[in-house]
Amino acid sequence: MAIQLDEIRAVAQRVAGSHHLEVVDVEFSGGAKFRTLRIYIEKDAEGRAKLAELAKAAEAGEGDEEAPQLPKGVPVEMLSGVTHEDCEQFARDFGTLLDVEDIIPGAEYTLEVSSPGIERKLTKPADYTRFQGSLVKLQTFTPVNQSRQFQGRLTRFEGNNLTLDLAAVKQKGKARKSAAAQDQTVEIALSNVEKASLIAEI
Repeated sequence: MAIQLDEIRAVAQRVAGSHHLEVVDVEFSGGAKFRTLRIYIEKDAEGRAKLAELAKAAEAGEGDEEAPQLPKGVPVEMLSGVTHEDCEQFARDFGTLLDVEDIIPGAEYTLEVSSPGIERKLTKPADYTRFQGSLVKLQTFTPVNQSRQFQGRLTRFEGNNLTLDLAAVKQKGKARKSAAAQDQTVEIALSNVEKASLIAEI
C-alpha cells in the first residue's frame, strides 16, 4: 500500500500549528513489520523569536534563573527550541489523528518525533534564506565545476541560486581540486541540490 507523505505532512502541520510548532521534515522508512515514521519539529517563528530574546538576555547577564539553559557556542538560529514535552504532546495528538483517519494503512509502525538537530537538513527555499551565513554541506544532481559534493559557508541565496564560500571549509576529493583551480566561491541552482544540511560550528 502506498504511503502518501504529502497527506501525512499536511496532518502533521495541522497538529504542529495547534502546539505553536512547525514541521521541518517527514521521513518514512522500512517495510513489512518494521516501518518507522519520523517527524522533525521545531518551535514556530514566534517561539524561535522568544528563544533569541532569551539568548540575548543571557549574554547580557539578565537571564532568569528559571529560563531554559541554551547550549554555549551554538548560534541561536540553529536551535529548534523543542523540548521533550513538546515532542511527547505532538506525538500523542498526531498519532491519535493518524489512527482515527487511518492515514497509514497496513501493519503497525513506529512513530518517532524529535528536533531536527543542529546539523539539520535544508529542505525548502526558506531554509536557505534563514541560514545564510551558516556552514553547509550539499550534494548536487549534476556536477558543478566537476564535483557533486560541496562544503562551505552559505553567503547568499537569491533568485533560487545559492553561493557557497568554499574557503570556509577544508575541501576533500574532487571538490578540493576544483576549489584550487577555480574561484573560492561556487554558485549552485537550488533545483540542482539533491540534498543539503547544516554543519555544526561549536
